[in-house]
Amino acid sequence: MRRREFITLLGGAATAWPLAAWAQQTQRGSHRIAILHPSHPVTELTETSSLSYYRALFDELRRLGYIEGRNLTVERYSVEGHVENSSAVARSVASRNPDLIFTVGDWMVKALRETTATVPIVVVTRDPVAEGLTQSLARPTGNITGVTVALSVEIYAKRIQLLREMVPALSRVGILMGPEPGDFETQTRKIVQTAGVAVVEPTRVESNSDAEYRRVLTAISQAGAEALLVNDHVQHVTKRQVIIELASKFDLPAIYPQRAFVAAGGLMAYGIDVPEIFRQCARQIDKVLKGSNPGEIPFYQPTKFELLINLKAAKDIGLTVPPSMLSLADELIE
Repeated sequence: MRRREFITLLGGAATAWPLAAWAQQTQRGSHRIAILHPSHPVTELTETSSLSYYRALFDELRRLGYIEGRNLTVERYSVEGHVENSSAVARSVASRNPDLIFTVGDWMVKALRETTATVPIVVVTRDPVAEGLTQSLARPTGNITGVTVALSVEIYAKRIQLLREMVPALSRVGILMGPEPGDFETQTRKIVQTAGVAVVEPTRVESNSDAEYRRVLTAISQAGAEALLVNDHVQHVTKRQVIIELASKFDLPAIYPQRAFVAAGGLMAYGIDVPEIFRQCARQIDKVLKGSNPGEIPFYQPTKFELLINLKAAKDIGLTVPPSMLSLADELIE
């Protein structure tokens, strides 16, 4: 197998990393897929990723008989958080005409949909019906299927409840949102305020730079926040290390949307089982590569939620985890 050097597209805004030789595409039974992420570096889109969900994706593909470097070629791309380059990168990926594109996030799949109506796309997205990607989850039609993580804004009621359980005297909280304003932010604020907790400013990062995250989280701490609620924006996962570092520095008990944060040292997370979502995506990729029409594969809707608590992270900020939280947790990380 020949390893290619990184190919930089658009002056560094996106990178591709094919890990198997192009000649293998002509082998009988081989397939060529593209993985495109809005913010993760391409080095994380692998079977040895630090992210458990990408390891789960490749584990399931392997279980289904797809082995990279043998009968599967994978091209990897990322726009590295540069939303303005989504359309150009999407065009570049689609022009290579892979057998299938796997992507994550609303704005990434929108860019792909505007680019191609023929290349099959498997996506993890929030609400494909609300976003206009399809009129039906059961029968998507077109060239797009995948997993919907259309979590009701009510999940934030549960998260703020858990945060108050962890910090009983909580009265002021910081909310870390993504760069795009919208109704979801307004609704989240209302839910937090209905729980009797004030929201401090600012609440949104304006870009994906470490400096911007440091600016916003420093301002949240200085505004008197006693805890931090991090929303589900995909960019936050990429920036999880700097978020966790600053939450610890400012002694802010934080609740995160998924396991990756707790595994990286964050205090606690409540959300869907993301590795299982990616395993489901691998099963849908398998169906498409075997000839199924993506428009006839229903969107998968997860139903399992999990609460994870990192006891070391609690100790590091001088927080005693109440017995009630210990009993609620699906998993305790030492």
